[in-house]
Amino acid sequence: MQLFWPLGFLFLLFISVAEKPENYTQEIPNTQVSFDMVGIPEGSFLMGSPEGEVYREADEGPQKRVELDAFWMSAHEVTWDMYLVYQNKELEIDKDLAVDAVSRPTKPYVEMSFGQGKLGGYPVCNVTQYAARMFCKWLYQKTGTFYRLPTEAEWEYAARAGSESTWYFGDDESQLQEYGWFYQNSNGQYAHVGEKKPNAWGLYDMYGNVAEWTSDQYLEDYFERLKDGEKNPWIKPDKLYPHTIKGGHWDDDPDRLRSASRIPSTPRLKQQDPQIPKSDWWLTDAPFLGFRLVRPLNKPSEEEIEAYFEAPPKDK
Repeated sequence: MQLFWPLGFLFLLFISVAEKPENYTQEIPNTQVSFDMVGIPEGSFLMGSPEGEVYREADEGPQKRVELDAFWMSAHEVTWDMYLVYQNKELEIDKDLAVDAVSRPTKPYVEMSFGQGKLGGYPVCNVTQYAARMFCKWLYQKTGTFYRLPTEAEWEYAARAGSESTWYFGDDESQLQEYGWFYQNSNGQYAHVGEKKPNAWGLYDMYGNVAEWTSDQYLEDYFERLKDGEKNPWIKPDKLYPHTIKGGHWDDDPDRLRSASRIPSTPRLKQQDPQIPKSDWWLTDAPFLGFRLVRPLNKPSEEEIEAYFEAPPKDK
């Protein structure tokens, strides 16, 4: 028994570690751009916020236990360095090898960072959820690896990194400035990705800097519909508005930078767009909204992938 127990313990430990995908760096072929992906272990967690949590909103509960398969998530928000190569095939090293079978963003009518900065590691902003998904489609065609936006459940699970507190570092609001850019410390604009402390799983800027799109249709009564113990939940969108936005941004107060906070997108994000119909690609009123990537451990079928990349309804 003395010999068997340590070996059994080591075996279980090995299995536990093996269930967490290994971190890796994805190079984008025919470019000089790469990005880091962090392995997120399978597991379950209490999604939403408890009734006594500071700043809690009604659409954050009642809490439900959710189970998730393992996946990878990008360590940082998608940057302009990455997005501009997608937007402009002229930036690829060999123009003849550029992917042509994917839609690219139309040329914006204004400078879409609004002077906040682009090259050098700034997060992309002012892109629609459709534009973010089309960037993922371009990545899929470039790399052969399926990338997508996180579901709302995946985003919160990854942000919490095993925590059950208001923020992934605890309940002390005064520590927030060490982990994210928001109204109190941002000087009115976003910053380079990765300048603040990461969470326990190595993800940077989950709070603040730019808020982040998810794949889900926003439902105010989401938690009332969610079944306790549900696995890999996803509210597949069937209309253009609203989608769920997570994480808070550089102009937000601490209440929006909580793991459980959830914000719906609205047509106001394109309020100043002069086009009719409004742009599928660009937002005129969201210099605070970007996205990050997820790669599921189990690749979907080609039919499921194509369905994920379907175009949304036209905006009015």
